[in-house]
Amino acid sequence: MAARFFQASGAKVIALSDSEGGIHSEKGLDVEAALACKARSQCLEPRETGAESITNEELLEVDCDILVPAATEDQIRPGNARRIRSRIIVEGANGPTNPDADDILHDRGVLLVPDILANAGAVIMSYFEWVQNLQEFLWSEEEIAERFGRIIRRSFKEVSAIALERKVHMRTAAYILAVGRVAKATQLRGIYP
Repeated sequence: MAARFFQASGAKVIALSDSEGGIHSEKGLDVEAALACKARSQCLEPRETGAESITNEELLEVDCDILVPAATEDQIRPGNARRIRSRIIVEGANGPTNPDADDILHDRGVLLVPDILANAGAVIMSYFEWVQNLQEFLWSEEEIAERFGRIIRRSFKEVSAIALERKVHMRTAAYILAVGRVAKATQLRGIYP
């Protein structure tokens, strides 16, 4: 869960939600305590966590540095995009931002890390597993973390550079990079496999 990584990195997590709603505290949440509560009672209990109850819609509009919509698609729409106060959005879900809302956020200067980039971790890890199995390697957790970090940082830099150079959204830049890589591989490979 992203909240665990943020908290482990020293960030203050101020809101969490599940399908039923969420919790919010400007002072910060104890992520592990909130998740333990969720495991016990199948929901995020405000009274057990010292937080206040918040709806999923309200959570999207909390004043924060980084927002991670990680549940369902089409959460951020033109109707709420102007009220979102986060400076950075990292799409943990597939398609959580409506294309029209993407334009609104871009025009407002919100950095949106698109799902195609933010969710690349699963594909990268599957690739690592395939390579290890194919070549009978056994990489340590540290080696995997280092390799993963190198790949995801490089990908972010490449997408950011394209976005700045061509003055497009990060999502469009990610598509430009992806299509360009497929076209180059196809050209290098030739007509026949």
